[in-house]
Amino acid sequence: MADKTRIRLSEFPRSFWAVNTMEIFERMAWYGFFAVSSLYITGKVENGGLGFSDEDRGVLQGVVPFFLYLFPVVTGALADRYGYKRMLFAAFTVLVPAYYLLGQFKSFPTFFLAFLLVAVGASMFKPVVIGTVSRTTNDRTSSTGFGIFYMMVNIGGFVGPFVAGIVRGWDWKYVFIASSAWIAINFIILAIFFKEPTSESASANPRTLRKVLSDMVEVLGNGRFFLFVFGLLILLVIGSKFTSGPHFTWNHIWIISGIWVILNLGFDLLLRLSGEERKFWLLQPMKLGDWRFALFLLIMSGFWTSFNQLFYTLPLYIRDFTDTSDILAGFTNFLNFIGLPKMAVAVSGSMVTEGQVNPEYMINFNAGAIILFQVLVSYLVTRLKAFTTIFWGVMITVVSFSVLVFGSTGWIVLAGILIFSFGEMMASPKSKEYTGKIAPPDKVAMYMGYFYWCVALGNLFGGILSGQLYGHYARDLQKPGTMWAIFAGLALFSALAVLAYDRLVIKKMRKDS
Repeated sequence: MADKTRIRLSEFPRSFWAVNTMEIFERMAWYGFFAVSSLYITGKVENGGLGFSDEDRGVLQGVVPFFLYLFPVVTGALADRYGYKRMLFAAFTVLVPAYYLLGQFKSFPTFFLAFLLVAVGASMFKPVVIGTVSRTTNDRTSSTGFGIFYMMVNIGGFVGPFVAGIVRGWDWKYVFIASSAWIAINFIILAIFFKEPTSESASANPRTLRKVLSDMVEVLGNGRFFLFVFGLLILLVIGSKFTSGPHFTWNHIWIISGIWVILNLGFDLLLRLSGEERKFWLLQPMKLGDWRFALFLLIMSGFWTSFNQLFYTLPLYIRDFTDTSDILAGFTNFLNFIGLPKMAVAVSGSMVTEGQVNPEYMINFNAGAIILFQVLVSYLVTRLKAFTTIFWGVMITVVSFSVLVFGSTGWIVLAGILIFSFGEMMASPKSKEYTGKIAPPDKVAMYMGYFYWCVALGNLFGGILSGQLYGHYARDLQKPGTMWAIFAGLALFSALAVLAYDRLVIKKMRKDS
């Protein structure tokens, strides 16, 4: 008798494999640039870098990815309306020139614009890939299908930085040319192999922008609430960009923020006292949607704030404070021992700068570890509750940041990266599962659409915090250990907040229901 539980790769249609292959190249383009972005943005101009300050780097790395993870709710609706193939074509049309322009623009405003174009293109691509995987699998094959997809993400995330590390040794411009080239390959895959998996008429759940906005009110809050929060975030960005001088400081930002809060709450009080119902959204009192879910997103943004330091802060720390000669010596001795002396010479030539291992290669151990161990880790935590796995995953990241406090040598930093990777393998996948469990049973898909907003906030907070803390503690005070201790404290706070949330909010909600 045939094994009905066994899933054959041939069960997945051509569009499934096409979109997963496109995912590899898109991730190669993104991580090829992003893994070295901190080095490029703050690198010396005479060495081909932009020469921006750490504070400016924090703004760039915080604001742009914030929008990247914010837009897919809307672009996903547009893809349902106009078709996946059209949206993919539009995404690649934006991404190819955007990546190239990143290497051409040298001023803050122009580089920010090119980077924002990358975010727009990536936000058009992301929901279509996930949507295609979802629509080309069924209840029996979806788990395997998304497992394959996650593996493709990490393959691209591993190969992209590896190639970027080699070509930046020739010239920084080749990093951006390579990213554009990876995206250009996707045009060929799209034209030949991708078949539209859905259309508006055939879609099981077609979405309009009006529905997206109404869902947003139900899940998170109304327009006034978003205006209030967005105003605070803008002030946060302004503080990161313009408070380096003596005439405008963070104290001014806190005062202005306080005034903004008082004005909004006072206006709300007047609207509620009037008792009139107004249709125009600016004249409506602030309304919070599902406060439990909003609180969960805010708590998880703390985890993503810590997580992003792997790409935002660690490359600079390795460049400026870590002696990686021990790793280089150990690796070359190993290659010589197994009879590969020519490879040892090649490694020293392409992966090393002035006797130091290039940071992107050390960071790449994160993606490599996930490729090797994600399936095993997922299997080991199968019987654990989603909350328990998230909690211990975040706690492991606390350990990794604590290790980095003492990371003056390459092996210590590498240990911190590997420890961090296991925490990520536990917390990241399970946070999505936990979202599905706390959402109302009939609205799981809708809630999942907004899950990535905690990733968006984590990018915004992570980028700005990285720029401020690295600039103050590492660059100015030469005390990078204090910076890593703060990140460890933030991760610990996030873990304890998750614990309190599950014990005080979710258990009470289940008891009441």
